[in-house]
Order: sequence, then structure tokens, then C-alpha cells
Amino acid sequence: MNAKTSPVGKPLDRVDGPLKVQGQAQYAAEFSLPGLLYGSVVNSTIARGRIAHIHTRAAEAVPGVELVLTHDNRPPIAGYDKPYEDDDAADGSPFRPLFNDRILYSGQPIALVVAENLELARYAGSLIKVEYEKENHATDLMANLEQMHKAPADLPDPRGDTQQALNSAAVKVEVEYTTPVEHHNPMEPHASTVHYLVDGKLEIYDKTQGVQNCMRYLEDVFGMKDQIRILSPYVGGAFGSGLRPQYQLPLAVMAALKLKRSVRVTLKRQQMFTFGYRPRSVQRLTIGASSDGQLQAIYHQAIAQTSSFEDFTEQEVEWSGMLYKCPNVKLDYQLVPLDVYTPLDMRAPGATIGVYALECAMDELAYAANIDPVELRLKNFTAHNANEDKPYSSKALRECYEQGAERFGWSKRSMQPRSMQDGHQLVGWGMASGVWEAMQMPASAKACIDATGKLIVSSATTDIGTGTYTVMTQIAAEAMGFPMEQVEFKLGDSSMSEAPLQGGSFTVSSVGSAVQKACLELRRKLLDTVQQSPASPFSGKTLEEIDFADGWLFVKNDPEQKVKLTDIAAETGAMEAEASVKPGEERDGYATGTHSAVFVEVKVDEDTGMVKVSRVVSAIAAGRIVNPKTAGNQIVGGVVWGVGQALHEETQMDHHLGRFMNHNFAEYHIPVQADIGDIDVIFVEEHDEIVNALGSKGVGEIGIVGVAAAVSNAIFHATGKRVRDLPITLDKLM
Repeated sequence: MNAKTSPVGKPLDRVDGPLKVQGQAQYAAEFSLPGLLYGSVVNSTIARGRIAHIHTRAAEAVPGVELVLTHDNRPPIAGYDKPYEDDDAADGSPFRPLFNDRILYSGQPIALVVAENLELARYAGSLIKVEYEKENHATDLMANLEQMHKAPADLPDPRGDTQQALNSAAVKVEVEYTTPVEHHNPMEPHASTVHYLVDGKLEIYDKTQGVQNCMRYLEDVFGMKDQIRILSPYVGGAFGSGLRPQYQLPLAVMAALKLKRSVRVTLKRQQMFTFGYRPRSVQRLTIGASSDGQLQAIYHQAIAQTSSFEDFTEQEVEWSGMLYKCPNVKLDYQLVPLDVYTPLDMRAPGATIGVYALECAMDELAYAANIDPVELRLKNFTAHNANEDKPYSSKALRECYEQGAERFGWSKRSMQPRSMQDGHQLVGWGMASGVWEAMQMPASAKACIDATGKLIVSSATTDIGTGTYTVMTQIAAEAMGFPMEQVEFKLGDSSMSEAPLQGGSFTVSSVGSAVQKACLELRRKLLDTVQQSPASPFSGKTLEEIDFADGWLFVKNDPEQKVKLTDIAAETGAMEAEASVKPGEERDGYATGTHSAVFVEVKVDEDTGMVKVSRVVSAIAAGRIVNPKTAGNQIVGGVVWGVGQALHEETQMDHHLGRFMNHNFAEYHIPVQADIGDIDVIFVEEHDEIVNALGSKGVGEIGIVGVAAAVSNAIFHATGKRVRDLPITLDKLM
């Protein structure tokens, strides 16, 4: 028998790639259905008040318009908060589309026009006139700080005496950083295609990060238990925007139920700015250290906006209590309720904001103490998470610093700002640490060998572009000893085995572990089958004594005693196994996390102030990497996001109107190819037998964390000017 070859750890191409590049992968708004109608959403133009009257007759009179749906004529929906609470809901009262005449924020959906085609629906929607009773609104975080209240977040207790330690610190920095609202803006807008079946059941194609989350939400809102199936085979990016059911989904269902017809509702790019986003924040940090740079105390306060109806919380300040060794830490997190929609988890929620502030403050401390920024971080390294009072299961952050610095050439950096130049351009080198949780959620998967000998594995997870199809195929192929081409992974169907939301970088650790376990259960069944005959060479053998490789089952110490798995399937017919996993007890005594060290070079034009990120090295410690190619894609994408956070992205609001102004790609700036220099990704070797059965921690979030801080620190090194308000634009730098 040949030595077992495993696809795990190899940089394999995406198994779904050919379908995507050939245009054969169908997304939520691309499924054709007989007699399909199209819906267009009408949104409110005020930020607070009530609807006095909606004039719909002109729209209803347009030939081809089938329905104008408002709060006055919608089908029955749940009347209390509980049915609207989804798996990612914030504390408070969830938004209920078309529930009543109240206006809670500008852009709120107030009507749905349904017509024979989308253009007709949009035209008819333009004919609707609305009379409002306006009320005074508040949308400016900075103007309403006196309204802040403590966030309902489970912060760690203060440790030590922070104020006394700060008072006696030899070196101290006291700084404030602000970050703007940012919107997810995936390439594919949110859409729902509702297939109304003859028995009144619904089959819905939706852009989502959780098909079962959406299914349960609709079942509760409409009282349709076991009558709804959600399908989401392909998702064109989401970055958190699909964690909660967005309003086009219940609106499409309302129209389908009202008309007993199939209906599709697709949001416009402008409407992608009318639901969740990364919240605006103000962060205040005071850090004290000894003269040699040993941390003595950290005080970190974050103030962020939320809606008037939900308290959205994320981990913004906790990172300051866990990343470094510090005996005295006090953390504070406040919310300001405004007349806006509820913020929503957005790639590395909380850490993207909180670590930006912490790592900029650490850079300021390095200069105050005249210590190299990498040396300062190494001096304060800890393998212990003081927030939880637990050791890390693994933390190869030292190796990230060392390998990243060597690859970048950090030793050639001069400490003095404005000391490095390339012609008329100032050159700056900056760095920052990154940290994210290594979580695992309960998950299930099913593995089946069909009569042809093909291995089909399934779970109700999604693939938002991260490579889920591919890595799950790799995990299943390794676990069963099958060639990749004989394995198919199915996902995106609410009728499949239970899976968590796809977010938080826990899909591989959760669903991947379930896939592995389901395949191991199937191994057991196959062995039982071939042991049925007393004369079988496998009779009496245990799972430890046999192995699966290259499509064969064989005895380890006698490889010639073997049977082809396809032959077993051909003789017995399809055989399947289902398995569930949850975080193991072995995790209880440990903290778990992914870590990174990000090194950035910027070039700043002395005359114009134009900033170009010319080079990035990102060293990542994330346990076992299932596919370095797709994982590398994730890190590169995260770095691009971090550059956008640092230099480009900002959703600007007209507070007089309470309305986002730059709700399009022309004015909401995101990085383009010309903005991005060389990005070098290093995966630092890290073994972790505690975090999960695979030893894999996930890489979706860690790629962005720390990037904006490293860019900001590099700009200071280049120019000598600290800009503490993101994004760093020309007006702020000049």
C-alpha cells in the first residue's frame, strides 16, 4: 500500500472556482422561477417620527403592478419582540419591518412595490408620496456623549489599582482615537427569491451567513413552523452583513404570502447603507510604564453608537487586558443610543476598532520611552490571558514578531521620524500586533458513501467566499482516505445538519471538526460491514489497526489485506453517518486565540501628502492551516480591508437630515488595485491539540486586526505627525 497522502495543508485550488469563473454559480437573485414577480423597497426620508399617510394610488394604477405593500395591508406577523430575535440579535427590541407607522431611522423600509419586472416596480415606487409627522432626531455621536450609558457587556473586573499605578508611572501616554461608521458593501447586494409552492410552503434563495438562522426567524415571525426551507449555495461576500436576516427577506415573504406568488426582492447599492454597519467610536487610553518599557497600567474606555431600540455590543476594550502582561487594568465600555439602525458585526467586530487604538497607543508609548516598537511588545509578551486568568492553549506571537520582522527587514529601520526617504517621498515603517478569538461552536455534519462509491459530505453552513467548499472537501478526503475528486461537500441548505452562523472565524473549527467526526463514524460503519464474514481479513480488527488511504481500507501491518471502498458501496448500497461536535472540556482550562504581527511600509509625498502603502508583511499564528492558498486569500483580503480602514473608508452622515450621504461606490471610497502594494503572508507554525480536533483556529478575522494601526504608525514614522482620527485623509495629514 502506498504511503497515505493527505490533501490537508496543501494550497489547493477552490473546488467551486470553475463554476464561478464560468458564470454557472447561481446567487440569490439569479434563480429563475415561473411567474416570478419583482419587488422594490421604498425607504423613509426622515430619521424619527411617524407616517401620517402613504399615497399609493398612483403606483397601484401602473399597468403591471400587482401589489403595494405597507404596514396597513401586510399579512399577519408576530406582535412581540421574541419571534424577531435571531441568532445574532442585540439586546433590546429587534426591528420589525412594516410593523406599524413608527419611523425609527432614515432609510427604514416603509413600502414594497411588486410588479412584473424590476424596472416597473422601481418606477412605481417613485410615484409613492408619504406624509410624515416629524420629530426631533439625534444621529451625531459626538454631540450626544452625555446620553451614554454602560454597555450590557460582560467586561472583566478591574485588576490592581490602575489609577495609582498610572500616577506613579515613569512614562505615560494619554490619548484619544476616533473611528467612523463603515459599511460592509460586499459585491453581491442582499436579495431574496421566494418560491411559493403549490402547498403554500416556501423555498427561499437568500443571501445569508446562516440559512437555519433565517429559517427559524421566518418560522417565528410568520408562524410557519416546518413550512420554510432556505437555500444559499453561493454568497458574493458578506463580511458580517448576512449574520442577521435583512429586511428584504421578510418583505419578500410578506408579498409572496399576500399574492400566493413567487417574489424576488433585491436591494440597490444605496439600500445596502440602510441596515447594519461598523459603529462610530471614541476611545480613550491611558498607558503607564516603567522607564524601561514594562507596562504598569492600562485604562481603556470605548464609547460607541447604537440604535434607539437595541444595544449593540462588541469586544472593543477586552483586548487591552489580554494581549500584554500588565498588572493594573481597568476597562470601560459605553453606548450612546441614536436615531439610527442598529450596528452589526463587521469583519473582526470590536477588535478592528479596539486593537487599532491599543496598538497606536503602544507605538506612542514606544516613542515616549525611546524603545523600538517590536522590543516593547516582546518585553511585555505574555502566554497568559489575564482577563480569564488562564494560559493560552498556544500563542506563537513571539515567532510572529521574529519572522515578520526578519522578512520585512525591520532591523534596518531608524527610530527617528522623517529620517527615511525615497527621493521626494518620506518613507515610514510601522508595526502592530493582532489578536482574535479562536472559537468553536456546536455543529453537525453528515457523511455518505453512495452506491457509486462517491463520498458526499454535508452541513447547513455557508460559503461567503472564504473557501468553505474547498477546505471541507479537504478535511473529508483526509478523514476518509479518499481522493479529492471523489469527494463532494454540500452546504447552504437549512434542511441539512445543524451548523452555526458563518462568522467569527469558527467555521473550520466547528463545521470542520463535525465533518471529520462524521467521516470517522462512517469509517466505523464500513469496518463493521467488512467484518461481517468470519473469513474476512478484517475480522476482529479495531479501528486503530486499520487505515483508509487513496480510496482503500487496509490492515496497517499487512497492507496487502485491503478492500476498495467503492466495492463496499457497490455491494451494500449507500451508507451514511452523522456526527455532532461541541467545544471539548479540555478547552475549559485554557484561553484560545489567533495572533499576528503586521509590518507596513508607507510612502508619503512631501508636496501633496498622498499616502501609498507600498509593502505589508503579515505574520499569522492560527494553528493548523488546512489550505494555505485559501487562508492566504483571507489574510490578503483582511490586509486590504485594513488599508481601507486606515486611509479610505468612512460613511458620512448629514446630521441635519439624519441620513448617510455617500451611499454609493463613487463616494464611499474603498481601496482599489492602485492603492495596494505588495502583501506578503507568513503562516507561523503553531501546534495546538487543545483548541479542537483539527488544531485549526480560523483566519477570517485575524487578517484585518492590527493593519490600520500599523499603517497609522508607519505614517507617523514617515511624517512625524500623529493622526488619531480615521481615516487618515489629506486634510488631516496636511
